[in-house]
Amino acid sequence: MKHRLLITCALAAVACAVVAATALGGGRGRLYQFRGDVVSASSTSVAVAIEGGNHAALRALLGQPQTESFTLGPRSEVLVYSRGVPHVGSAAELHPGDNVTVKVRAHGGASLAELLATPLAVIGDHGAHDGHAARPLYLYAGAVAGAQSGGHIALHVTSGNWRGLKTMLGQPLDQTFSYDSGTIFLLWQGRVPTVIDPAQLKAGDRITVRVRAPQAATLAQVEATPATHVGDHEPGEVETKSS
Repeated sequence: MKHRLLITCALAAVACAVVAATALGGGRGRLYQFRGDVVSASSTSVAVAIEGGNHAALRALLGQPQTESFTLGPRSEVLVYSRGVPHVGSAAELHPGDNVTVKVRAHGGASLAELLATPLAVIGDHGAHDGHAARPLYLYAGAVAGAQSGGHIALHVTSGNWRGLKTMLGQPLDQTFSYDSGTIFLLWQGRVPTVIDPAQLKAGDRITVRVRAPQAATLAQVEATPATHVGDHEPGEVETKSS
């Protein structure tokens, strides 16, 4: 009787572990999650212009190009969302411009090369956003005094998009914006972006800060919202960009 009770408890513990693993995304190893837009896709790979991700993913991206090609394997799952409801799809449903979330499972500290060679576990396709996001874009451009850290960017604002500049009316030009582990920092060399760490910013660098915040947000609300994207020496006239 005692032996049966021990077996029952062991089976219950295994079941709980399986449920917990499922809740965390399943699979073994650390989760590396990337967010971005599909550039191209085939039955064996998908190229994504990465716009963000979790801390482990962005750390692996440091010093690497923004666009990377992930491996699709026979056990990779493609989830296509329609009005927030997912269904199991195929690589043929991954179209250029689709906003996707890529999940790869690998050991802690895996290199980007290892992650790209590992068949992805799940890719969630949320469809084309047609240049529009759930929240309006507040964009600011200016210069930094040097490396940034501690989740804050001290920016001397010199320009921005209409929505960003409106929040600056009557405010000092020196402002402090927020970032977190999901913020992507890109260093532009010509037209080629490379992922960097905020500590790699240098004095005098021309920076663009993009924040997605509610409609009619105040400057304080915008600054309290982690930036989605920080660009160093980003090409183009950022003042005219709306997305």
